[in-house]
Amino acid sequence: MSFWKKGDSGPEIFKLQEKLGAAGFNPGPPSGTFDDATDIALRGFQKSHGLLADGKAGKDTLAELNKFGAGAPVELPPATGKPILERFTVALVRQMFPLTPVKNISANLPVVLQAMADAELAEGLGDKNMILMALATIRVETEGFEPLSEFKSKFNTSPGGHPFDLYDNRKDLGNQGVPDGASFKGRGFIQLTGRANYRVHGAAIGLGDELVDKPERANEPAIAARLLASFLKAKERAIKEALLARNFKEARRLVNGGSHGLAKFRETFLIGERLIG
Repeated sequence: MSFWKKGDSGPEIFKLQEKLGAAGFNPGPPSGTFDDATDIALRGFQKSHGLLADGKAGKDTLAELNKFGAGAPVELPPATGKPILERFTVALVRQMFPLTPVKNISANLPVVLQAMADAELAEGLGDKNMILMALATIRVETEGFEPLSEFKSKFNTSPGGHPFDLYDNRKDLGNQGVPDGASFKGRGFIQLTGRANYRVHGAAIGLGDELVDKPERANEPAIAARLLASFLKAKERAIKEALLARNFKEARRLVNGGSHGLAKFRETFLIGERLIG
């Protein structure tokens, strides 16, 4: 994923600054250097046009910005260096999951990264923050780095009730009564829960209604990875905005609905961020 950012320089940055000025967001006299004033102007332009205000002039931002002013459009920089996904090696991720058997990371990290890289399903998820989001989520939901089923607890089962009875009639999950609670309990890397989520995200990854008929398939590693990517994709914009603001509590809420595991989520994200640079 290529984009222009603060610190870059050259003819394309000169054109970028001219386009910003033409759009009404003055970065000062065009200099060809992506400085603080250019960063501020670009973020203002992004906010004004409903774009993620991350200060990166990537594909979507340039598509909108190139509508303004005369002259040639601003071109994306050529992709250089090792793709970010390839930098998330087993050795690196092992440091993010200090209590996890390395054999589990070795077995399942490739399918998770492949799901995040799948352009048809998850375009836009291949950046650093979204990969860190996925991995931190996995550590909180299943520290063993393998798909698993939700355990019976006081949060899903009433005293003396049948397993997962508190989920049976959860309309917000799309459940329709017994046995939906147990059938559509949390599964996979992200603990996908509820008939509605199994239906929506199963269809999103190309399984049609198969997950509704066979919900246990959500624990197959390749499917669990694609469901993780699909769930994150559905909330991509809000997650990216939360992470840009360093609001880890909100990022966690967008996936979990609350702040369960927030300390571990934040710790894992920050360890990965430090290691990846």
